Amino acid sequence: MSAFDDIAAVGPLRIWDGVVAREIRGEQTTMAVVELDPKSVVPEHHHVSEQLGLVIRGSVAFRVRDETRELGPGATWSVPSDVPHEVRAGPEGAVVLDVFSPPRHDWSGIERDEPRAPRWPA
Repeated sequence: MSAFDDIAAVGPLRIWDGVVAREIRGEQTTMAVVELDPKSVVPEHHHVSEQLGLVIRGSVAFRVRDETRELGPGATWSVPSDVPHEVRAGPEGAVVLDVFSPPRHDWSGIERDEPRAPRWPA
């Protein structure tokens, strides 16, 4: 197995309606390029994994606990373990990079779609 791949070759996981993640999993970390359709919603949830992220394209309204921020390209977030958070994509949708540690084992049961062209990189 190679240590290298291309994001376009990674089949997306349908995490929520209008939200897919292309997951790259290491032994201690999960990284995902997440594509959000316009105005899609990641409902409030929490997980044991700490989450760090970066907006690559588009915009999101990201809520962590009681704090909400409108975020565009280059903006980042840090969500501690088991802290409630939710995301609402802007009118043009968004592409974000999320990093989770420990890995997102709860995604293991989600069936992967066939690889297709990602929204990023263009």
